[in-house]
Amino acid sequence: MKAMVLTQQQNPLKLEEVPTPIPGPNEVLIQVMACAVCRTDLHIYLGELTHPNLPLILGHQVVGKVIDTGPGCKKYQLGDVVGAPWLAKSCGQCFYCMEREENLCDNPLLRGYQINGGFAEYCLADEDYIFAIPSDYSPEEAAPMLCGGLIGYRSLKMAGKAVNIGFYGFGSSAHILLQVARHQGQQIYAFTRPGDTITQDFAKSIGAVWAGGSDQLPPVLLDAAIIFASAGELIPAALKAVRKGGKVICAGIHMSDIPSFSYDLLYGERSVCSVMNLTRQDGADFFALAKELHIRSHVTNYPLEKANEALLDLKEGKFRGSAVIKINSN
Repeated sequence: MKAMVLTQQQNPLKLEEVPTPIPGPNEVLIQVMACAVCRTDLHIYLGELTHPNLPLILGHQVVGKVIDTGPGCKKYQLGDVVGAPWLAKSCGQCFYCMEREENLCDNPLLRGYQINGGFAEYCLADEDYIFAIPSDYSPEEAAPMLCGGLIGYRSLKMAGKAVNIGFYGFGSSAHILLQVARHQGQQIYAFTRPGDTITQDFAKSIGAVWAGGSDQLPPVLLDAAIIFASAGELIPAALKAVRKGGKVICAGIHMSDIPSFSYDLLYGERSVCSVMNLTRQDGADFFALAKELHIRSHVTNYPLEKANEALLDLKEGKFRGSAVIKINSN
């Protein structure tokens, strides 16, 4: 099969012919139709997330058809369209797994980091850790939901009963999550790179009640803020924007160093927390909601051989919404 392979961090992916994987027990072979590009892919590519299992095929927002099954598979039939996310498998034995907190598993397998992902024509997945894709979604629409949607949904749940919520960084996850928040009666304030009026206009066009630069304060105090961008300096900025008792939620897997800030920003029972991975229940709940709301992804498509371009365009913020590697269209 054709695959874009990372052989060394901070170096371009290489288009290579590699063996098509064979499904083992409880595994399905997915013919990849689309794989969305995540900022986590970029962190791995740039060397900001260390120790990937090289050589490696990136991509953990995989949508495609089941074309083969290994021994013991019972949940999916050939031809079913499924989605495979970042959490490829949890150990099932550690303290966190026993407490039904598999997102915190001590020994997880992570797709596109420890095992091969979806920047390829085919991808393996454990059938217990994938999701059926609603039939009224195209593969390109569904792909960004496998991380941007799921991690965003987990972040939004952590915001609890917050009504006025700030989104710091308005990319793939934020533009999906805004649609869920509006359905739940929440109001979203979008923060972008200072001066990025194009993204601010995009945020307002899909329902943000206000949009401005991350160096600005919103017109009201926020109940919560979710930080999607990887800039540590946004934490004190968000703390300035939330009310007493408010929460700042960090949704990314990597963030630059957080600068020191005075205690008065945290005082007033404000809190800062992070989101780690996802659970299968998150996926089940989110895709049920997606089917009900028909959440729309705004996507820019790239062919497989232009995966490097997609990653660099993500770094530079050259598109609105999500980038998707479109592979097999049949």
